Amino acid sequence: MTVLSIRFKRPGVYERLKRSAAQQGKSISSTAERLIDEGLRMEAYPGIVFRDGPAGRRAALATGPDVWQVVPLLKGLEGSLEERIAAIAEQLWLNERQVRAVSRYYAEFTDEIDAEIAENDEAADREFAAWENERKLLTG
Repeated sequence: MTVLSIRFKRPGVYERLKRSAAQQGKSISSTAERLIDEGLRMEAYPGIVFRDGPAGRRAALATGPDVWQVVPLLKGLEGSLEERIAAIAEQLWLNERQVRAVSRYYAEFTDEIDAEIAENDEAADREFAAWENERKLLTG
């Protein structure tokens, strides 16, 4: 663990941080850490933002799908990286710069994105199994 002391010069920043932490039921420290981490990631990967959702916060394209949704498409295609980026951009109505942002982000945060993909695959499998069971019950 690393300890950091911060002085906020801009009026209201600390109060907004405290309010945000309270609304989330989190500590000020953990909220600040999350915001700093996400800010550094967004700075390093322009076009990547973070969104809340049922499964928690996740990386996404500012004007597009979540990173975990694009990565399996990139990995599933054949051809050079450039060819795959162009194909995904066309398929998802994105520009190549957006798909490249996903590719570069994934290269640094592979384990995190792979875990999100696995979690979403498992949720989809559970929902499909529930749907099949319901269908069997209702159709005899």
